[in-house]
Amino acid sequence: MRLVQHELSALRQDLIDMWQLVISQVANAGEAILSFDKDLATKVNLREKKVDAYELKIDGFCENIIALYQPVAVDLRFVLAVFKINSNLERIADFANGISHILVNNPSVIVDAEVISDTHLQDMIDQVNKMLAQGLEAFENEKSNFAAAIFAEDNTVDEINENAVHVVAAYIQNNPDRAYECLELIGIFRKLERIGDHCSNIAEEIFFYIDAKVLKHAPKDIK
Repeated sequence: MRLVQHELSALRQDLIDMWQLVISQVANAGEAILSFDKDLATKVNLREKKVDAYELKIDGFCENIIALYQPVAVDLRFVLAVFKINSNLERIADFANGISHILVNNPSVIVDAEVISDTHLQDMIDQVNKMLAQGLEAFENEKSNFAAAIFAEDNTVDEINENAVHVVAAYIQNNPDRAYECLELIGIFRKLERIGDHCSNIAEEIFFYIDAKVLKHAPKDIK
């Protein structure tokens, strides 16, 4: 195996390891919010530094490969895609960390169970977890068609987020004393919506790497 291929293989494994860690962070943050588990939320916060360490390692790895080996064609697309996917994964982990911080700092943030059900928080958490896992599967198996489903799923995430705003606004009108908690709940939805956006960004990078297609800024109906 050529040295550059050995380096690319090691880079690929580092990204997969980081991806699995971020999947765990998002899943744990969601479970913490749904089950009011402050200890689990704290665990997410403590593991954030590990995600940051991976990001720095992968960034440096990408820069070194480009500088030392000057890859071309699919190898260059791979390194560039990994560089951008790495950044998106780090941001996703930041949002998971932010969700957990809300619970750690405000243990009573969650309003009553009826509001949680009406806003479909569980569905939104399940959806972003699914999108993250699909992205990893698409990357590992080099299947851009696996990534394509993520775009439609992001639309579902957006719809849940929009609906949640209306549900929570109506709840605040009837329960003004819980306004602060409700605003924090909207913050959770907003962070989940941004995770969905970053999953779509990752899907675009998978298309770029595998099919040499640039989908960034393309209308959603052609993705």
